[in-house]
Amino acid sequence: MARNRGPVLKRCRVLGLEPQVLGIDKKSFRQSRRGNRKMSEYGLQLREKQRAKFIYGILEKPFRNYFKKASKMKGQAGENLMQLLERRLDNVVFRAGFGRTRAEARQIVRHQHIRVNGKRVDIPSYTVQPGDVVEVAEKYKNGTRYKLILDETGGRIVPEWLNADQEALKVEVKQVPDRDMIDVPVNEMLIVELYSK
Repeated sequence: MARNRGPVLKRCRVLGLEPQVLGIDKKSFRQSRRGNRKMSEYGLQLREKQRAKFIYGILEKPFRNYFKKASKMKGQAGENLMQLLERRLDNVVFRAGFGRTRAEARQIVRHQHIRVNGKRVDIPSYTVQPGDVVEVAEKYKNGTRYKLILDETGGRIVPEWLNADQEALKVEVKQVPDRDMIDVPVNEMLIVELYSK
């Protein structure tokens, strides 16, 4: 399985992202200011795509497949793309506060700690549907790992399209998120323009 193993904070700096978007709390993070170099239209579009891929931890081919799927759905392709990315199982686990970062949430899913509607799912890219109940398996609920995670993520705001019960380590998907419910700093229209060329 291919993964980007480069330095995360350096990548955040290059893409102009705050590390808190990824769930990383770095108080000493220093955003570097580049010169007044003007970026081309293509450069802006490419950077937005790289931001979205980096935030959700997706490589190029799966990201392109998400875009193809989003463009075939009803509605705007950019909004559909963000909804598909947001409804990934690893992202739902992260948003519910069961993982400190999306990478940790992905690992939790891969290690078979998560049940969707009572069935074991170990695929991070699994797309949840409205009405699905995602929970940590019973044998892992009493472990110290999740107590430590919840101590750190207890103050995280759970999006309104999810109904999380952190005591029971359970989250219900209430609806498909609208674009205004997704707080990711990505301009999806630039991604649509890039792939439409």
